[in-house]
Amino acid sequence: MFISIIKIFINLLLSLLGGVLAILLIPFNSGGRTFHWLARTYSKTVLWVSGVKVESVGTENIGKNQSYIYVSNHASGFDIPAVIAGIPDQIRIVYKKELEKIPFFGWGLKYGKTYIAIDRQKGTEAARSLEEAAEKIRTGASVLLFAEGTRTLDGKLQPFKRGAFNLAVKAGVSVIPLTINGSYKILPKKKYRLVPGTVTLVIGKPIEVNKGGGKEEELNLMSEVHKIISKHYIDQ
Repeated sequence: MFISIIKIFINLLLSLLGGVLAILLIPFNSGGRTFHWLARTYSKTVLWVSGVKVESVGTENIGKNQSYIYVSNHASGFDIPAVIAGIPDQIRIVYKKELEKIPFFGWGLKYGKTYIAIDRQKGTEAARSLEEAAEKIRTGASVLLFAEGTRTLDGKLQPFKRGAFNLAVKAGVSVIPLTINGSYKILPKKKYRLVPGTVTLVIGKPIEVNKGGGKEEELNLMSEVHKIISKHYIDQ
């Protein structure tokens, strides 16, 4: 337990340092690539300190010079660093707006203007966030959304929400189902004991999406992605 507390404390210091660097690098953050490079370096360091390894299966499904919407399950605070470190793509994360309140780290997220804040309490603001995500895609980046909306409390896959699929249909961008296994045991929601382990990312084949479809297409897409992630997901 003592070692776990030390690791969490070191990670907090790394978050503080990362936030400061993100703010300092804002003038050099052309197209978000500098920020993403910093986030990738930060993520790899946090994973190393925590004794967490990342294995990526299916990287051959990621096409060069292609933009995607990655739709994933969400089990742990380690999902984001695992994805940033383990997927070779210019991914822009959609994160909950409350994180911006964290000194330095949150300020870096907010003013870095690379990743996308979403206010889950306000429908209008959430819609604007999805439009911002669409703009990121138009500039050549990919976007990651957690389909469940929040982390699972029991390690089981939860029902999906429509936001990611609404964005995919409106933008006409291919969706990659992404299954994250192993992260729940490392650091579950509302737990503060960090357990070393391995996170496995299962990267599915892209699903083509027709632009401008309606609610029915969104629901069909959501059902298809849920089935694929369910197939690969291991209850934890």
